[in-house]
Amino acid sequence: MAEIFDELGPVDWLVVEFPGPDFGKGQVAPFLEDLVQRDLIRVLDMVFLRKTEDGTLETAEISDLDPSELGELRTAEAELAMVLSEQDVMDLAETIAPGHSAAVLVWENQWAAPFGTAVRKAGGQLVASGRIPTQAVIAAFQADAEAESTEETKEGA
Repeated sequence: MAEIFDELGPVDWLVVEFPGPDFGKGQVAPFLEDLVQRDLIRVLDMVFLRKTEDGTLETAEISDLDPSELGELRTAEAELAMVLSEQDVMDLAETIAPGHSAAVLVWENQWAAPFGTAVRKAGGQLVASGRIPTQAVIAAFQADAEAESTEETKEGA
């Protein structure tokens, strides 16, 4: 068991919200399944949430959903570790708007496991981590492009 933990890659989680009750109409599952099939990630936990217009919360596991909502992702069910507690799910459900659905996903970044193992074997430990939202990166690129354009305009004048 210690060997399994020693080779564990970084673990991340996210909540993805969709308008309406249908978890993205099955359009996302093939991409997640591709990441799993290529051994880039290992799904550790997955919970599906629906919040009715009056705020009532419905939770579901993979086996509770229609195959059309998940596609081939249903094959990951046997490997799930169930990392999230009931309280975790309730806390994350607060982020979902009424009338929307969401998928909560916890995964291991298998691609980073060798690096993590090397760090731990060298006596290192993770002391800080973070994620920059994609929207912030796009905004930064756009701001840089606008600044370059403005600078070129000034130089050309």
